[in-house]
Amino acid sequence: MKKQVFNPFLPLNVCIPDGEPHLFDGRVYLYGSHDREGGWTFCMEDYEVWSAPEEDLSDWRCEGITYRASQDPAYPERKYMYAPDVVRGNDGRYYLYYCMSGDYGVGGYTQPISVAVCDTPAGKYEFLGHVKNPDGSLMMRYVCFDPAVLNDNGVIRLYYGTQYGFEEDHPGEEWVLETEQEMFGRTREEILSYPDSINGPVMAVLEDDMLTVKEPAKHIIPYKVKGTSFEEHPFFEASSMRKMGEKYYFVYSSWQNHELCYAVSDHPDRDFSFGGTIVSNGDVGIDGRKIEDKLNMTGTTHGSIIQLSGQWYVFYHRLTHKSDYSRQACAEKIEIAEDGSIKQVEITSCGLNDGPLRAEGIYPAGICCNLTNGRMPHGCNSVYPIAFPNITNLGEERFIGEIEDGTLIGYKYFECKGLSEIGIKVRYETPENLVTFHGPARIDERSADEMKKYEKPENVAEDELKSGEDFDEGYFDEGYFDISTSIDGPVIARIAVPLTEPGVTDASALDPMTWLDCSGLIDPDTLPDGTYAFFLRYHGKRKTQLREIWFR
Repeated sequence: MKKQVFNPFLPLNVCIPDGEPHLFDGRVYLYGSHDREGGWTFCMEDYEVWSAPEEDLSDWRCEGITYRASQDPAYPERKYMYAPDVVRGNDGRYYLYYCMSGDYGVGGYTQPISVAVCDTPAGKYEFLGHVKNPDGSLMMRYVCFDPAVLNDNGVIRLYYGTQYGFEEDHPGEEWVLETEQEMFGRTREEILSYPDSINGPVMAVLEDDMLTVKEPAKHIIPYKVKGTSFEEHPFFEASSMRKMGEKYYFVYSSWQNHELCYAVSDHPDRDFSFGGTIVSNGDVGIDGRKIEDKLNMTGTTHGSIIQLSGQWYVFYHRLTHKSDYSRQACAEKIEIAEDGSIKQVEITSCGLNDGPLRAEGIYPAGICCNLTNGRMPHGCNSVYPIAFPNITNLGEERFIGEIEDGTLIGYKYFECKGLSEIGIKVRYETPENLVTFHGPARIDERSADEMKKYEKPENVAEDELKSGEDFDEGYFDEGYFDISTSIDGPVIARIAVPLTEPGVTDASALDPMTWLDCSGLIDPDTLPDGTYAFFLRYHGKRKTQLREIWFR
């Protein structure tokens, strides 16, 4: 690689979630939806494609806006394009599949699958039409959502669907039918016409025109999961299909909604068996970690796997800005065992890099792979108004905000050679620099439950942000970060956060926009040369913000 690359591997102001990586003619192209930094609903921006040479995954370039929502006939009634996929057709052209949705996800389960086409992988796509039945009518079988496409030796296979457990958990109950009619925009008769369920992942075969259904859609795994290998990790959404040799790998987001799972079959349309979890954006499952001990705010995930220069990777996304609406692309190396299994990998800061990052120079704080106060919420189509540590921005400055007492910030991994000092660029959080959300209120009922679950008990006072003479006695006590190489490991350094910048004696006179450089010395006997994780745990009465971490 020409340079280092870390997670997220695109610039920190770029939010490309739902990533489908594909290799075309020596370049890997990342196709995904496009969130707005600090946005208030899913997929607010037009499709933007990024690509990199297969042999240098540090050299990502923006291919620009390749397709606009306004090109779809459903616009402006449906303004937002959800998770797409791209496939090379038998004619050598490139076909983009996607679904439209309205604000706050309204109508996202009621639209047909749209198709656009281009002569190049990242050129300007043009609307082609909708997936249709042989009689020319719109194909609306099952729930058209999160399409994925595979050119299987000339056979064009279209995968899609979503799944809720209503029917299996409450068979025959009237409220289930009413709920599905509203969610999916279908009549009672149509929902009842399915011999299995309108829910679940399905596959259809398309004609070479890339629009017309050749073989109608059918379930690829059972909708009823109880008693099957999928019972603990049922399909929810985010279909993606890959073929390795003669095996088909179905990658999907489970009901857990923070993990990418996979299933394997000898067939593209049946007999899939659950394989396991590939990655969780909260590291749930790593070392037996439970959901209540997650190491990040968790939430929606979507991605897939790909082999590049002999190495397998999983692409996924993380959440920022205390919401589901500012998601960023990440990737990790994975291994395919001889028996075809994939072991779950932890999320890291080094991701696509050739090994650990170098413990030298400056890194943005936002490349942390773990960020928790011990009670992080799960994202549920919302922007949280409650305070908890989060990756955010104020104008062009990007940093970690709302760092409170006990917050853990983790970076994995760094190669250390003669490391003697570790430093940070930090400031105390005040009303002047606190990031506030100015969009429409977004609190899903599930998030309301999360807020009750994760808010501090009533008998625990929350320190108020104060100014002037309103500070409580002791409020000016310095905070500090303890540094360790494991979550609960011994402290190897301590970084005090001063109350003033050099030359200022009055703490209340400190400019709230000023970042302070602070550092702690490391004893080489305590930290011999090698590869380490670094965890920063904050202690202090006042909240802080962290912009950079540096080494020398």
